[in-house]
Amino acid sequence: MLAMSCITSFALRGIEAEPIAVESTTTEGKGGAPRRTVVGLPDAAVRESLERVHAALRASGLGGLPHESVVNLAPADLRKEGPVYDLPIALSLLGAARVLSDAACVRLSRTVVAGELALDGSVRSVRGITSMSMLARERGATTVLLPASNAPEAAIVRGIEVVGVRSLREAVAWAESGVMDLSACEHSAVEVGPSTVGIATASLDFVEVRGQESAKRALVIAAAGAHNTLLVGSAGSGKTMMARAMPGILPPLSEEEALEITRVYSVALGGLRQSGLVRERPFRSPHHSASMAAIIGGGSNPRPGEVTLAHLGVLFLDELPEFSRQVLEGLREPLEDGFVSIARAASRVRFPARPLLIAAMNPSHSGGFGMSGKSMRDQERYIGRLSGPLLDRIDMHIAVRAVGFSALTAPRRGMHSMHMRELVQAARSRMELRQGSARPNAYLRSRELDEYAALDANSSTLLSEAISALGLSARAYDKVRRVARTIADIDGSAPVLEAHVAEAVQYRLLDRHRVSESEPMARGRVLHA
Repeated sequence: MLAMSCITSFALRGIEAEPIAVESTTTEGKGGAPRRTVVGLPDAAVRESLERVHAALRASGLGGLPHESVVNLAPADLRKEGPVYDLPIALSLLGAARVLSDAACVRLSRTVVAGELALDGSVRSVRGITSMSMLARERGATTVLLPASNAPEAAIVRGIEVVGVRSLREAVAWAESGVMDLSACEHSAVEVGPSTVGIATASLDFVEVRGQESAKRALVIAAAGAHNTLLVGSAGSGKTMMARAMPGILPPLSEEEALEITRVYSVALGGLRQSGLVRERPFRSPHHSASMAAIIGGGSNPRPGEVTLAHLGVLFLDELPEFSRQVLEGLREPLEDGFVSIARAASRVRFPARPLLIAAMNPSHSGGFGMSGKSMRDQERYIGRLSGPLLDRIDMHIAVRAVGFSALTAPRRGMHSMHMRELVQAARSRMELRQGSARPNAYLRSRELDEYAALDANSSTLLSEAISALGLSARAYDKVRRVARTIADIDGSAPVLEAHVAEAVQYRLLDRHRVSESEPMARGRVLHA
């Protein structure tokens, strides 16, 4: 007689979880070779799951697989990958074989299940558990059954009972009784350190950066408004130090932001092991030789890249022109839209990608500024590696001047991270009151700028002259208005004044025709305003 059992698991599409029905049927065979099949567009790891399940069942004293069994993973048109289905397949087969009681099958029908099985019956961690818990809550499931090592990660999603098991026998025991000592895993917010998931807190204080007070001021603006920034300066001027100090002045994560980052790392790193909610903003600094898939994301089964791993944190790209043209142009979508969309023949996935980009570059291939004709041509060729559309999407271009001997030998003073963080927090508070939480000025649309960054007659005239003199695009025009709005917020000003627009224009360094250390950064009215 044909028996059937169904258990809910999940599949990842980007960082979102989609429900997967694990349906199993079993029959007693009449001799010959066993016939055991997994269908539903499985990859190699899923097709091999029946062998792992068979060994785990025998090692757990639960017999082996029935002589004939078919496992269907529905929907059939969605590709299934990884060992996440081992535990639900095992429990589904036990239900179909009537090894589990009717009460256990009913309990499992209200549960979302995931986990990899070892040959000895132990349960290993899998990736995407945070997304799985959120899916369970959205679908009205009461419980998630998963590896004990994933339990703290699942517990950050409120409203779900988390049952963490270390073996298949424990999973069966819970299904039969509904009670187990290991199931008491209440909501907790466990902080994650750098050694666990590659999250880095700022190891540098801005006071350690000598002689760059104007650049520090610009980076306060960048942090306050979430403005993508390019630092242009000679080798050894402190660009990398300032970039690495940036996480220390960013505002703390909200609960929603922390949960979103946790989902990203759960999907990308195969689970956070003993960790819970990620509490630190990520800092990622890939090498310029990294591939398109490593930076932007991709692969045959798309995985997030560095731009997604830096989501809501800092992405530092040093020596920006040295990155491949493909990578640089691939950055345009996340910088503009805040996500990466990766298309494949069978599906399309989307990863969140809204980091604060801090890029750095030398003004020329040789590493410094120059005044000779040859040096100027070298600078133009080197900067020419960055396309105009890419530069349009970077809000601020900041000149970082070489540090003089007197600044190197003077006592350390100037802006430090604590003071800069206070300025950022105050500006973010003003933005939140005006335009809602999690909406820094860099995210404002053009029509919102018309309301929140309205310009008076003098400011409009100044910006009009700057657009004519520098040849600013419509996108750069909005960038200037966003930065000016942030400068006004830092200064505590409700209206955007002429001085705020003038300072914002100064941060469009690479829109000018030439870059020279001794050349004034603007001419005429723009310089004197």
